[in-house]
Amino acid sequence: MIKKILDPGNYPNNIDLVLLILRVAVGGFMLKHGMSKFSNLFGDAPIQFADPIGIGVTASLALTVFAEVFCSILLILGLASRFAASPLLITMLVAAFIVHANDGFGKMEMALLYGVIYLVITIAGAGKVSMDNWIYSKLKTK
Repeated sequence: MIKKILDPGNYPNNIDLVLLILRVAVGGFMLKHGMSKFSNLFGDAPIQFADPIGIGVTASLALTVFAEVFCSILLILGLASRFAASPLLITMLVAAFIVHANDGFGKMEMALLYGVIYLVITIAGAGKVSMDNWIYSKLKTK
């Protein structure tokens, strides 16, 4: 099971480079986006955040921070990339289809674009230029 999650895929070098660029770029963009939420979660001000799935404002914010900050860092490192992309994908689907459901496609578009990228990473893996590949190669030799 762990090998399957860490499998970087067996792609040509240009695809591995594309996966690296995609992971680092989208991970960096989402990390920047999530840092304000991180500050909100651990700041002194009262938490003001949407509760789109009815689990409470603090829990909703904590799950979003987990995805947008911690999973983005994992994605940038290429560490457990398939695992890290999944909460990000779920977060973007909630943002698109629940938070912005009544706002029209213009508001949903960015979340859907990120969602497609996270889906690709979930399916393809991190590529060879990743911590996943390093760990996978160690597990494979055992």
